[in-house]
Parts: sequence; structure tokens; C-alpha cells
Amino acid sequence: MTDVIFDRARLVSVDFTETRFVGFNAYGSDFDGCDFSGAAFEQPLMGSTSTGIGGQEWDGATWPQTVFRNCTFRRTRFAERTFFGNVRFERCVFDRSRLREQTATFEAEFVDCVFLGRVRSMNFWGRPADRDQAVLGRDHNDFTGNDFTAAELDDVSFRHIDLRAQRFPGLPGYALLDRIIERARAVLPLVDSWPDERHRKEARSALEFLADTAREWNDDQALVSPVRMGRKLPPALREELFAAFRRTTSDTSPD
Repeated sequence: MTDVIFDRARLVSVDFTETRFVGFNAYGSDFDGCDFSGAAFEQPLMGSTSTGIGGQEWDGATWPQTVFRNCTFRRTRFAERTFFGNVRFERCVFDRSRLREQTATFEAEFVDCVFLGRVRSMNFWGRPADRDQAVLGRDHNDFTGNDFTAAELDDVSFRHIDLRAQRFPGLPGYALLDRIIERARAVLPLVDSWPDERHRKEARSALEFLADTAREWNDDQALVSPVRMGRKLPPALREELFAAFRRTTSDTSPD
């Protein structure tokens, strides 16, 4: 298949397995119980801003939402930097899908979805861009009840999202923690005790970034992993710092 346009369409239990979409444009449509296993999206507009009828462009007054509900994306290949647009995923399964380098997700909503396998370099936003809030008709994106317990999260950002409303993998690889700024300060004596200046510099930079983003995005909370202690640190030092970071302060959140 080359190019396909769904304009205010409703599709129920449609099998799209192994389908190659060179172009995929969905506008104000509903996909319910559809299977996209093994499908490939090369130039997708998951929640398009144009009607697609005769090349007619979006008038800027409204931005209808496309909804994927109870859909399966198993080993589905999304092109890097896919434009998600005004799209909502409800109770969908992303099972070892190629989700990487996905940064154009400002308006996407995810509710009660399950993520399995590796998710790399992806941003999730709980707040759409200011310029889009009027046409979207909302000032926040629903992002709740999502299950990442069987996912490997590599450079994944959650911005303006209630982290406690999600399910994340736990120890030994991850810990959902509060008071990130306080913790970062508390472990600095440990970092300063390391003999190698390169390691001290790498850890300080990583801790500063972690504290700054936690304060700006998530009310001083963060999902922390050893790699967030410093990608260039030797594994033993990352684990040492991660353990110290978790022990610091009287945290009340579950690991």
C-alpha cells in the first residue's frame, strides 16, 4: 500500500498486519480493535491537521482528534520523529514496536496503554504547546494508567505528567523517587570522594540535569535509573551512585 487517508472514518476490528504505509493520514477518525502488528509507517500523520479531501488544508479553527482504542501495535515500525498530532491511544498495546526518536508528541494522549520492549528517545507530554491549546480545546493531555513494567526505557522523558498515575518497572533497574533536588545535593560528597576528575564531572553534570528537569517537568519527581547517574560512568560507579541516591532522605514512594 502506498498512501492512505482516513477522513472522519470509523474502523472496527480491521486487520492491518504487515501493511506498509508509505503515507498514513488520519483526520478525526476512530480505530477500534484494529491490529497493526508488523505494519510499517513511513510518513505517518497519526492525528492530521488537514482534511485530506482534495488537498483541502486545515482551517485552524478546530483540530479533530483521531482515536486508537484497543488496538495492537506488535513489532510495528514507526518512522523516526513521527508527527503524532491530535491523537489519543486508549488501552492499546505497543509490543516491541519501534518507538525511537519520537519527539513530535506534544498533543498525543495515552490512557491505559501497555508498553513492552525497548522504548528509546521518546518524549511524552502532559501539556500541549501553548499555541495549540485553543484549537485542541484543552490545556492538558490525558496520560494515566499506562503500564511500562515490561518496558526498557532508554532516554525517555515524561514532561508535566503525574508519574504516580503510571506503572513503571522497579528495582534493580528503576526507581520512582521524589525530592530529586534534595537527593542530588545529598550525594555530592560521595561524588567528590571519587579520585578521577572525569568521573566527578560526569556525575555532577548528570545530577544537575536530573534535578533541573525534575523541578521543571514533574514537581521534583523522576523515574531514575543507573544510566541517569551518568552514561559515561563505569557501571560500578553508576550502581554505587544509584544506590546512594535511592537511600537519601525519607522517601515515601514505592521503588
